[in-house]
Amino acid sequence: MRNTFIDNISLEETKPLFFNRIEKYSKKETIPTEKSLGRVTSSPVFANVSSPNFNASAMDGILVRSKDTETASETNPVTLKKDKDFLYVNTGNPVNPEFDAVIMIEEVVEAENGDVRIIKSAYPYQHIRNVGEDIIKNDMILPSFHEIRPEDIGALFAGGIFEIEVVKKPKVAIIPTGSEIVEDYRNLKVGDIIDSNSRMFEAMITVSGGEPYRYSPVRDERELLKKNILDAVGKNDIVIINAGSSAGTHDYTKSLIEELGEVIIHGIAIKPGKPTILGFIEDKPVIGIPGYPVSAYFVYQEFVKSLLEKMLCRDDEKADIVKASLSKRIYSSLKHKEFVRMTLGYVGGKLVATPLDRGAGVSMSLVKADGILVISRNNEGHDIGEEVEIKLLKPLSAIKKSIVVIGSNDPIMDRISDRIKLSLSHVGSFGGVLALKKKETTIAPIHILDSKSGTYNTGVLNKYFPSGDAALIKGIKREQGLMVPKGNPKNIRGIEDLIRADLTFMNRQRGAGTRILLDYNLEKLGIDNNDIQGYEREAVTHMAAAMSVKSSTCDLALGVKSAADILDLDFILVDYEDYDFAVLKDSLEDERVLKFIEYLKSEEFSKEIDNIPGYKLENPGEIVEIS
Repeated sequence: MRNTFIDNISLEETKPLFFNRIEKYSKKETIPTEKSLGRVTSSPVFANVSSPNFNASAMDGILVRSKDTETASETNPVTLKKDKDFLYVNTGNPVNPEFDAVIMIEEVVEAENGDVRIIKSAYPYQHIRNVGEDIIKNDMILPSFHEIRPEDIGALFAGGIFEIEVVKKPKVAIIPTGSEIVEDYRNLKVGDIIDSNSRMFEAMITVSGGEPYRYSPVRDERELLKKNILDAVGKNDIVIINAGSSAGTHDYTKSLIEELGEVIIHGIAIKPGKPTILGFIEDKPVIGIPGYPVSAYFVYQEFVKSLLEKMLCRDDEKADIVKASLSKRIYSSLKHKEFVRMTLGYVGGKLVATPLDRGAGVSMSLVKADGILVISRNNEGHDIGEEVEIKLLKPLSAIKKSIVVIGSNDPIMDRISDRIKLSLSHVGSFGGVLALKKKETTIAPIHILDSKSGTYNTGVLNKYFPSGDAALIKGIKREQGLMVPKGNPKNIRGIEDLIRADLTFMNRQRGAGTRILLDYNLEKLGIDNNDIQGYEREAVTHMAAAMSVKSSTCDLALGVKSAADILDLDFILVDYEDYDFAVLKDSLEDERVLKFIEYLKSEEFSKEIDNIPGYKLENPGEIVEIS
């Protein structure tokens, strides 16, 4: 009997009817990291070790004590004794603890007796890669649902990740049907058709991240097809039945899906591909795809590929070249062509590009990069605000979902970015305020203390946005304090101890809210920052400051309790401060910002904060208008 009833439903109507019935795919498995290329992470991945895990020379040269070189100049060369005042070192060698600087071999004049002369002084930790310069233990290397690339594998191994939990590949059964379909091309008869579609599906499923299982072609016999469908449903997550979806006398696909489960759609208003069947058997999606190869291709792209992408949280759009406005000036040398890793995001409808760390040893800059800016050899760089071409590493559609966030650093931002797509750049609180003022960021995390009122954040926004076009999204309260080695061996009690001669300090960068808090307390105590050893040394994140203490490159640093706890340091409370998010009022209508606010107010975020020491919540997501 011929089935003559075929629907003609639009593609736009069809997709929600089908995809909304798909339950969340949650199968996981643990695999060796070296076999994870192209797989998708099922949860965020955090580093087990720091990289490098020791202080290392960044140059070929000599290890010296910087204090021994203080008087060196062209008019007053300093002679250093071999094996006493210096040691030869190659790039990557560990730094002997008694030395604190490296002088490049090109700047050393060797004497016949093995001594050397230098004509330029070295500063502490010159040409030395500190512990954790690239990756710090417990840093998030990869977020959830991230498709693993070759550069990610390098970063994973550098962070001590040798096994990784990934989304299990959805299993996709391919059942080619039709008595005319054959596999052996050597004895073709008139009317025989070589089974090519199922081979195409195998390849497409593999590229889409699934695991294909191809059945041999099934003759036009109803019970035989039924048996194969039941076997496929029992062993796979998705079933493709190729051919037999039309209205011919031997087209059994629709009636069998109806018998064994439910048909949602039969017939879509697309050409080619109209006779497509969408249904479910045992809550598993079953797709009847027309037999014509071009129809098969387009239907696969619209439904099977999209289904696999949904299951794997993948976006398979091709990369492209886009034009974007630079958020900061980039200098480059005329000696070479340079490839600068960039993050991208839309601010007020304009695509903004921000350079990541350009160090040759920083593999995480590749992990975080959205694109590459190529600076030609005859170009010394690009100015702030200049429009440049960026070669995309990620789909533009994914970048459009990201919120540009420039400002103060806190470890909690990594956690938030695992749920809300953020393009993060850590420049300190004042850097964030200035970026917001220039409309180069959508959100600016800040924690700026007003020394007169003793309040946080509203004062600086009143100053920089006197017309009232900014607002504050309340965030978290966090403990700021002194991070010291476990056991506090030097018996440090508080800020007043910073002037002790036996202590070296690691500061934060100019404009950072943590540095402002420090200066506020120094002024209250009447302490001159010139009396603090290490005041001019700067770390750009709390974790970097904590790692400086952990690796004994300093005795203490000011930072958040969560960073101290992650690296098992002791913590001396200085203040509970407000870490909030400055925005322009216009941005409060941005769908991405609304989702950000919704997440701050969510029970999920509250539970996340409850599990991290040193934080508490007071009306997160509340909007404070600046008048």
